[in-house]
Amino acid sequence: MHTSLAVGATAIMAGTLLSACGSSSSGTPTLNLYAYPEQNRPAIVQRCNQQAHGQYTIKLNILPRTADQQREQLVRRLAAGDHGMDILGLDVTWTAELAKAGWIREWTGANKQQAQNDALPAPLSTATIDGKLYAATNNTNVQLLWYRSDLVPKAPKTYNEMIAEATRLKQAGKPHYVGVTGAQYEGLVVWFNSVLAAAGGSILNKAGTKVELGAPAVTALETMHKFATSAAADPSLSNTMEDQARLAVEGGTAAMEINWPYVYASMATDKPDMLKHFKWAAIPGITGAGRATIGGENYAVSRYSDHPDQAFKAALCLRSPANQKFAAIKDGVPPTIESLYHDNTGLDASKPVDAKTNPSMATAYPMRDTILAEIKNAVARPVTATYQNVSTVTSATLSPPASINPTPTEQTLRAQIADALQSKGVLP
Repeated sequence: MHTSLAVGATAIMAGTLLSACGSSSSGTPTLNLYAYPEQNRPAIVQRCNQQAHGQYTIKLNILPRTADQQREQLVRRLAAGDHGMDILGLDVTWTAELAKAGWIREWTGANKQQAQNDALPAPLSTATIDGKLYAATNNTNVQLLWYRSDLVPKAPKTYNEMIAEATRLKQAGKPHYVGVTGAQYEGLVVWFNSVLAAAGGSILNKAGTKVELGAPAVTALETMHKFATSAAADPSLSNTMEDQARLAVEGGTAAMEINWPYVYASMATDKPDMLKHFKWAAIPGITGAGRATIGGENYAVSRYSDHPDQAFKAALCLRSPANQKFAAIKDGVPPTIESLYHDNTGLDASKPVDAKTNPSMATAYPMRDTILAEIKNAVARPVTATYQNVSTVTSATLSPPASINPTPTEQTLRAQIADALQSKGVLP
């Protein structure tokens, strides 16, 4: 996952016309990359421009910070046939929508082979639509259970164990909340999708054409309601997003959180004294191990690019093993290339590893083995062109989590998602 449209359609179209130039004055093609904010992405763009030796120049265009704003800006520009868009950084849930709309190009031949080489199956599945590859995986993500080992000596493996541990801590007068993304947004859908997968179910069938839910969904909803009304739930659960969950642990009111790996780097910066007690484990399940929902970013090439050959080459450079490793160590985003999880060299492979001057995956990403195991067992969100509709009605139906009434909520959710699949009564 990344962290309503902020400007009117007129302003967006004006921006489109201004950015539509596809070449620099020197004749070297300028490739417009649109992607979400990431601290070290400009450095990666600069590296690829240097390595291009004049074949192209990548220009980085930063999308808004929120996922909804990112998607809306991309969709509006693509719907207008904007030739000033070349490479698109997509949330994994948007790939199917843009592919079905005919707005992004299929990856074929040598480009496809290179994009698939050593890529983990779960992230790769988010870029593969109807058996065809429409994007190259750039990074991936899974949530882990993060806990303070000075408060929680052993990581809970199930929701019941987590609730019991929170109850024990509360009775002892200690920090006891568990941060979970319970606000009405995509984070709530991720939470439900993971709990539903742990119950053995799914939101849609594999083809993304029919609602599944059923008994597993009732079990998942029972679990979420029990959590939301227990000692584990922060009173602000219905307004909690990733950062609120992170800050609750850093601030000393929560003992645990279910969150993305970026929280480790944040803890190291914000509360270095707490880092030695900040541990991680696989997310909890219902009767045993849980299943995390896959996140991340894919790179696609716009149908309207005037320089598709160069755009494919540039996208491959941006998500190369070296650059995925750089982004993992510098920005804390897990790579999609499996061999990097076993890479013990520093950023500069020719020099000795040093945690400060030449960090490796092992020094910057000590939870890498747990992340890799979670990725291999991860579950995707529904792969459908109408995902935004499905997500919107799901988060609305499940909010607030404390008001979930398992069987009636499942029935309402079933009806709402069935309509969403046909774009009935849902604002895209």
